[in-house]
Amino acid sequence: MSTEIVTVDIGGTHARFAIATIANDGQITLAEPATLHTKDHGSFQLAWQAFRDLQGGTLPEAVAMSVAGPVGDEVIRFTNNPWILRPARIQEMLGPRRQTVVNDFEAVGHAVATADEGDFLHLTGPEGALPATGTLSVLGPGTGLGVAHLYRDGRGGYHVQATEGGHIDYAPLDVIEDAILARLRKRHNRVSVERVVSGPAIVDIYETLAAMEHKAIYEKSDVEIWTAGTSGEDSLAAAAVDRFCLALGAAAGDYALAHGASGVVIAGGLGYRIRETICSSGFAERFRAKGRFAGLMARMPVKLITHPQPGLFGAAAAFAREHLQ
Repeated sequence: MSTEIVTVDIGGTHARFAIATIANDGQITLAEPATLHTKDHGSFQLAWQAFRDLQGGTLPEAVAMSVAGPVGDEVIRFTNNPWILRPARIQEMLGPRRQTVVNDFEAVGHAVATADEGDFLHLTGPEGALPATGTLSVLGPGTGLGVAHLYRDGRGGYHVQATEGGHIDYAPLDVIEDAILARLRKRHNRVSVERVVSGPAIVDIYETLAAMEHKAIYEKSDVEIWTAGTSGEDSLAAAAVDRFCLALGAAAGDYALAHGASGVVIAGGLGYRIRETICSSGFAERFRAKGRFAGLMARMPVKLITHPQPGLFGAAAAFAREHLQ
């Protein structure tokens, strides 16, 4: 008999809800998601009630949550929105009798572990499926830089480890990146990787390139720069996007080395949006450029997960592992 749950993916701007059906064989099917703006609801409980109303007033008695913030404490505080969540009071406040709460990138790790082969796009390295045994590094640039890794035992078992890898020190590799770092150090005592490898970071990359070209710097939002850069309408913005891809490739290779990985997965909507640029940029060269380990890196497959809702899907997969196995 299949199991129905509510699966939720809570970020800084949006909270996505869906009904997930978990079959006896572990296959997960998501109904059409509902996306609510966090700014439109004063608390998670109120957003939950709004989704419940959309579903006719009743919801399954189980919930899986992917949350953009550290989990494990009595109170979960979200990184980029004012909501709080008390896991111990979920049944009392919302009604579900069973629950799973995971970090947002832990959920992505579960999605990577359980998604179909067709949900991955090849970026570089050997063609074919990701290795069924060993460690996979998972990273995704968004508002910040999410990083996780997972181990697969080759028999269907796996373990996901969430990390705060986006906050390790940034290491520039050429004079342009030296200039980007110098610009960032004017505002930050310590510059982490996500200051360069994240959606908002494109602004500092763009403005650094403009200064190097002795061009006037007109204030633009990250969305405007990404749009102009990916469309090709602004050559400087396009150069900034290409430079971002170089930094992403270098970071992906660093995490793979640190994790002892046998494969890498890039996740998130931004990665999917610039997938063609990633493939045509110097991403692959930067990924492989690890000195004496260049040969090892060249033998490592790098994929992009294309599942439309990895947070919702991954949270449901985490619930299935906790409650249904």
